[in-house]
Order: sequence, then C-alpha cells, then structure tokens
Amino acid sequence: MAEIKPMVLIESMKKKVCGHSDVYFRTNKQTGKVTTGKLCNPSEKEPSVAQVAAKKRFAKVQAAVRAVLADSTEKAKMEAEYKAQHQFGSLLGYAMHKLSPNYDAEGNVIGG
Repeated sequence: MAEIKPMVLIESMKKKVCGHSDVYFRTNKQTGKVTTGKLCNPSEKEPSVAQVAAKKRFAKVQAAVRAVLADSTEKAKMEAEYKAQHQFGSLLGYAMHKLSPNYDAEGNVIGG
C-alpha cells in the first residue's frame, strides 16, 4: 500500500478550513500524521443537565489552568513536571490533567 504525503499546506492545518466547513484537520505532533474528520448529523437537541454541568466544570478547570500558567513560578513548576513525563503532548493538556481532580461534578473546588 502506498503512503500518501500531504502537501505542506495540509500538514500545517488544524481545526476547520473556514467557518462554514464541516471538515476538520488534525496533525499528530509526535508522529506527524494528518487526520481529517467530518461532522455528520450534529445533534439539534437541547443539552442535558449533565452536559451543561460538564461544560461548567470544564470552564472552571480551564480558568484555573489559565491562572496557574499565568503565574511565572507556578508555570515553571508545572513545566518541570510536564517535561519529566511522556503521557501528555502539551503543557496545557498536562495542566488540565493535574487540576481536574480538584473539582467536583458541579465545578466546585474540592482540594488544593
């Protein structure tokens, strides 16, 4: 089977090509493999209570991550921990992983 080498433009793409497109591009940073996906039949139902709660929790965790990464001393500690591990491919992903257990299902802080 032949291996396809995408043109340079597609190698650097991520997310959507334009606002009304339903085709998404993603490049794996470790392997360099480009994948595409298409959003087919998106849900038109109202989100459930659990989905709304998960969205609120994610927003609170994301705000905490931004605050930690904005503080230079905390960011330096987090970067040192991030560089010592190999599971997460980005500092943001690692920070989300580290801070998520500190929040309950409703997004309230449960630990330090």
